[in-house]
Amino acid sequence: QVQLVESGGGLVQPGGSLRLSCAASGVIARVNVMGWYRQAPGKQRELVATITHTGVTNYADSAKGRFTLSRDSAKNTVYLQMNSLKPEDTAVYYCYVYYIPGFLDSPRPYWGQGTQVTVSS
Repeated sequence: QVQLVESGGGLVQPGGSLRLSCAASGVIARVNVMGWYRQAPGKQRELVATITHTGVTNYADSAKGRFTLSRDSAKNTVYLQMNSLKPEDTAVYYCYVYYIPGFLDSPRPYWGQGTQVTVSS
């Protein structure tokens, strides 16, 4: 079993900043990919940013230049620093991990419960 603990969501004014964190724990041999997706009301879930176990990052175009994803590999934790937030960033942000429980296992995905981010004046 894997547990994902998300934190850092909330209400912020346009132009403000928030930092999300997500810590994975449980039976994990290796995290292959970890990051964040988001889902706004009436829209599909979409990529925000991910990072691989080798440190390669992938950002949505909407996040480039404003959001920074970093990790603490020893703690299986990722941090999403979000700056210059816009009302269109309002969504539920979901932590995502693609991991292997044991080195002989196949990789599998797991999602967090989500944390609300609201950008409004």
